[in-house]
Amino acid sequence: MCDHHDILRSNNKDLQSVEKQIDRRHFLKKTSLGIGALALGSLLNTEKAWSSIGGADKAINSFTKNKLGLPHHLPKAKRIIYLFQSGGPSQLDLFDYKPKLVDMFGKDLPESVIGGQRLTGMSGSQSSLPVAPSLFKFKQYGESRAWVSEIMPHLSEVVDDLCFVKSMQTDQINHTPAVTFMQTGHQLPGRPSIGSWLSYGLGSDNENLPTFITLISKNGSGQPLKAGLWGNGFLPTEHQGVQFRSGKDPVLYLNNPDNYDGTDRKKMLDYLGKLNSIQHDAYGDPEIQSRMAQYEMAFRMQTSIPEVTDTSDEPDHVFEMYGKDSRDAGTYAANCLMARKLLEKGVKFVQLYHQGWDQHIGCPWGVKNKAKQTDQATAALIKDLKQRGMLDDTLVVWGGEFGRTVYSQGQLTEKNYGRDHHPKAFTMFMAGAGVKPGFTYGETDDFSYNVTKDPVHVHDFHATLLHLFGVDHERLTFKHQGRRYRLTDVHGHVVKDILT
Repeated sequence: MCDHHDILRSNNKDLQSVEKQIDRRHFLKKTSLGIGALALGSLLNTEKAWSSIGGADKAINSFTKNKLGLPHHLPKAKRIIYLFQSGGPSQLDLFDYKPKLVDMFGKDLPESVIGGQRLTGMSGSQSSLPVAPSLFKFKQYGESRAWVSEIMPHLSEVVDDLCFVKSMQTDQINHTPAVTFMQTGHQLPGRPSIGSWLSYGLGSDNENLPTFITLISKNGSGQPLKAGLWGNGFLPTEHQGVQFRSGKDPVLYLNNPDNYDGTDRKKMLDYLGKLNSIQHDAYGDPEIQSRMAQYEMAFRMQTSIPEVTDTSDEPDHVFEMYGKDSRDAGTYAANCLMARKLLEKGVKFVQLYHQGWDQHIGCPWGVKNKAKQTDQATAALIKDLKQRGMLDDTLVVWGGEFGRTVYSQGQLTEKNYGRDHHPKAFTMFMAGAGVKPGFTYGETDDFSYNVTKDPVHVHDFHATLLHLFGVDHERLTFKHQGRRYRLTDVHGHVVKDILT
């Protein structure tokens, strides 16, 4: 019986041509510069030379920059976990303490405070906008004396590792455009997500796993999450975020079919790669190379995914630190633990989504329930990274797409209130690589309605995030349909005051 390779070679002149192009002479000619560069690097001993000024891993020079010329400057962050709280957490009930509101219970929010700002249709037609103070008690914690609500007891233990930004602002007042704006820098779908930009600019640290992975808490409710939030947009498809699912198969279609041992899978992919190479030579479409890279990554993931998603080797004290839900795959706690494992394996960007923070009615009960689901695991993640020596070069981000109003949406009682969307003042926090620990930046007025000091726009947040990875947000661009695009569009400033 003839070998499939012999048949394919004999019947396809193009394939013969491809194989002739990689003969011994061609190989030596094409790789001479690469081999010479390796030899030169060895002779110069750049690692030793740079170690005298701070270590080879911090040296930004011609030997460490990639083909895009990145990083532009010394990075503080090597990896990131973004804990996205979908729905808009109420800053008033969590971190932005406003004691003067107690005396204003039920009174109309002054028109001077609203100042003509846009209201949603859900509360804009109300006959009154009564002030609703938080029902929860606040205390100051740590040496930083940061204010934290009683419903976040575990986070109160790590406030000296956190950098609170209480002056966040966005342009969007509704969920879908606001979430899209926060994740891609534009309110309309179709732009690359943050993780895709980092993957495109900085590449991968592990050839067996995707650079950018998304985890979504199971059994979530609330505003829907679309794949475009972790999509590659107009960037090559190899930079798309890969969603890991809860359950037996984190990534679909990686397992071999029943009664198939997979011995000829690599041979099949090799043949497919050669055919795709012929197609690329004929048409020059870079997307063909991206698709080839995806096939190869999928093959490698068949062995890497089962290992990295297995948490059975974690000691009991780790599960206890993250909380009982951490043993239940797909929960927020389990995903936090999984995120740490993925970082250890070289994944650069892990995005967690936790839905359900949209409390238009029953806010006290709703926000308390969400805090219970996330508080312990979030604090445990900070502690875990720190004790493993990873927090110094890992950036952790926590926040939603906007905040909530100080006035009650719907009926206000002594024990209940609702809060509508509020884009002009909300709170996020960061921890780890390059941000000041135990620090609070920005201030809001007595109603947590307007920023009174140091506003931080979403574009500023994106610019600062890229800066921490050694990337100048104005220089990381991609030409698409005749225009050069970037994550921050034509806006954004690095918030240097929160940087170490």
